[in-house]
Amino acid sequence: MDQSPYIFNVTSDTFDQLVVENSRHKPVLVDFWASWCAPCKVLMPLLEQITESYGGELLLAKVDCDAEVFLTERFGIRSLPTVVLFKDGQPVDGFAGAQPESAIRAMLEQHASAPEPIQQEDGEDIETTVGHLLEAGQPEQAISLLQQAMSEGTSDPLLLLLARALVDTAQFDDAQAVLDSIQDREAHKQPLAALQAGLGFAREAADLPAIVELEQRLSANPDDSEARYQLAIRQLAGSAHEAGLEGLLVLMQQDRGHGDNIAQRTLLRAFDALGNDHPLSIRYRRRLYQLLY
Repeated sequence: MDQSPYIFNVTSDTFDQLVVENSRHKPVLVDFWASWCAPCKVLMPLLEQITESYGGELLLAKVDCDAEVFLTERFGIRSLPTVVLFKDGQPVDGFAGAQPESAIRAMLEQHASAPEPIQQEDGEDIETTVGHLLEAGQPEQAISLLQQAMSEGTSDPLLLLLARALVDTAQFDDAQAVLDSIQDREAHKQPLAALQAGLGFAREAADLPAIVELEQRLSANPDDSEARYQLAIRQLAGSAHEAGLEGLLVLMQQDRGHGDNIAQRTLLRAFDALGNDHPLSIRYRRRLYQLLY
């Protein structure tokens, strides 16, 4: 996953520092790949998943062979994908071609410390444990636990939890890819709609000013409709859902036409994000209808 601190791209200028020197502290997998190589596209996500499961005890460096011809020649790469494992400053193992996860992990067992399993509370299943981690504001730990569980088999409920954790860690493209992979979309229609709406708010909020700045703008000018809208998006993307809904209703009362009636459209998105049965959705939907009719 692109934003992981354990996974990075390397060039001929950074290879010795990021791979050779790092490997003196922990093993580094080097994935030699190219955009035109179909097996590379199959292998890379698997390598990323395995790397993440090691919780920082393994690093993954990616070399684009089309752009880094010098490195390809330096290590005598003849076919793609080729994966080389560096340890103590030297290449110690590797393989060519796409490999099953079991074979890759078997190779790594000889060189890397096995990841410590995350302990679950007695009697809890994986979904309950992950849910508690997400509610406690620990999405990184939730992702690690999910990756361990999904190495033995995946399911739509686990993918939905993974998407939520990825949204919480601002890995928006990965979250969208996970949502797109849900198989039984009809059976999970409501949580899919909620996560898709929540992802939209998170993406939008990422490019907005901080909440304190928006509050200061509104304090100076209560008629600043755009500041009120942006503050509501910030609140909905966080945990201040009621404040966000209230702000959108106020915006409708003060400036209903702002942004082509964006406040009303955003309220409907918010109901999707919360779920139609959520008490806030029920209450604010009633208030919206009272305002409209």
